[in-house]
Amino acid sequence: MWSKYHVSAKEARTYDGIGFDSKAEMEYYRDVVLPLAAAGEIVQYELQKSFVLQPGFRHDGKAVRAITYVCDFYLIYKDGRSEVIDVKGMATPEAKLKRKMFLYKYPEENLLWVKKSGKHWKEC
Repeated sequence: MWSKYHVSAKEARTYDGIGFDSKAEMEYYRDVVLPLAAAGEIVQYELQKSFVLQPGFRHDGKAVRAITYVCDFYLIYKDGRSEVIDVKGMATPEAKLKRKMFLYKYPEENLLWVKKSGKHWKEC
């Protein structure tokens, strides 16, 4: 079975028993999230947090599914601020559209798309 990222189930990226959609996502968890949590900088984190961009509804008697944005990591820092993190290799047109919808619906949230550049992570 292949995922939308063309990664077979046998090739799933795992760390601490958690399967990730990509190697980059696993590395961000391992190299950024866990060390900051261990140091007490991140006090809470959630993987694959879902945000409703448009609720589901009915049209002409048919159900229309909700539109959601699922981030890779939702981080809460000790100072109370939060970050919505998505690890990106390449942003699809659908991802760009959902990003716009997210920024409109959740203006108080700090949405960051990050990618690995060499040994460092940068906003993209």
